[in-house]
Amino acid sequence: MGALRPRLTLLATALVAAVAALLLWLGWMLVGAVVAGTPALPGTVFVGGVAVPAETARDAVAAAARAEVLRAGLIAFPLVVAAGAVTSWVLVGRVLYPLRRVVETTSRLSASSLDERVALAGARGEVAELAAAVDAMLDRLQAAFDAQSRFVANAGHELRTPLAVLRTEIDVTLQDPDADAEELRRMAGVVREAGRRCDELVSGLLLLARTEAGGAMPGSDRVPVDLAALVAAELAAVTGDVAVRGLVVRTDPRPATTRGNEPLLRRMVANLLENAVRHNRDGGWIEVGCGTGTPGPGVVLRVASSGPELAPDRVAELFEPFRRGPVARTAHTRGSGLGLSIVRSVATAHGGAVHAEAVPGGGLEVHVALPDDSTAPEPSGGAPVLAR
Repeated sequence: MGALRPRLTLLATALVAAVAALLLWLGWMLVGAVVAGTPALPGTVFVGGVAVPAETARDAVAAAARAEVLRAGLIAFPLVVAAGAVTSWVLVGRVLYPLRRVVETTSRLSASSLDERVALAGARGEVAELAAAVDAMLDRLQAAFDAQSRFVANAGHELRTPLAVLRTEIDVTLQDPDADAEELRRMAGVVREAGRRCDELVSGLLLLARTEAGGAMPGSDRVPVDLAALVAAELAAVTGDVAVRGLVVRTDPRPATTRGNEPLLRRMVANLLENAVRHNRDGGWIEVGCGTGTPGPGVVLRVASSGPELAPDRVAELFEPFRRGPVARTAHTRGSGLGLSIVRSVATAHGGAVHAEAVPGGGLEVHVALPDDSTAPEPSGGAPVLAR
């Protein structure tokens, strides 16, 4: 960038000098031609009291006019070239200033300063497009780095407890010289549960980071997905837990087809149903349904369940990572607090939206609005309510 400004200035100055020289030559030629082209007077003329033939006087006037133009031009030429050089230097500097901003901003960037942006509000044309493209790239980089940082921090924080349980159980068992088979079985059960929790945490964190960093899913990555079939399959997967808890499940099956990534949508449905089962009360109820959104295009998945009473102003917190709600809701349930966070991230990646509200008397109702099979994958601003 440092060598570009002098080179462009030199090029512009050379063009100005060439144009000025051309204009000076044209002026010299035109003045002489105009004077020489005047009709010759008959006879002689007196110049300073001396008789001179008219033809000679005309040639002398033409030569004098050319000499005057040349003298004035030789004085004006360097001034014009100097003015052109200064003007070119200033204009080239102003034209290159946005590019310099882009270079300076990108050169200052590091993993800890990705929040800087070029932000050229007054630029126009290709330079503005370049600055906007750089800012958009920085937004994506920052989102990826933030997701990575959250993943590392959350994984380090959440894995500390199960790993500590593993180490403690193994150390205690190894230090007990009288440990029998029953004690070893008990220790193995604790280790297996801690390992399950580690696996659940890592899988959930990876999925959450991947969906958050990916942003909206491109249309080329989407395939038609039967949402009603996913709901039926995941309901069958939790049948055992439903029977153990004595829950009453009411379904409202309707045709509902969206476009997206089937594994991610399956995980979203599974998380909603697992959340409804885990955070329910014995003998409670679950309502599951999907269908066409009302009003407008799109499909809606609705999962409602009974459970501990929730304050309406605390419902939004349940969608934050590792937020599991009040103790009455989570004290006796396992889980990492990532289920609803993953639901929101998956819905956002598919251009959808999630809306939740507390059920009067206890419980939670969640609506997930997604584009239907014919709807362009644009993010939705609200969540239609599925008819009950």
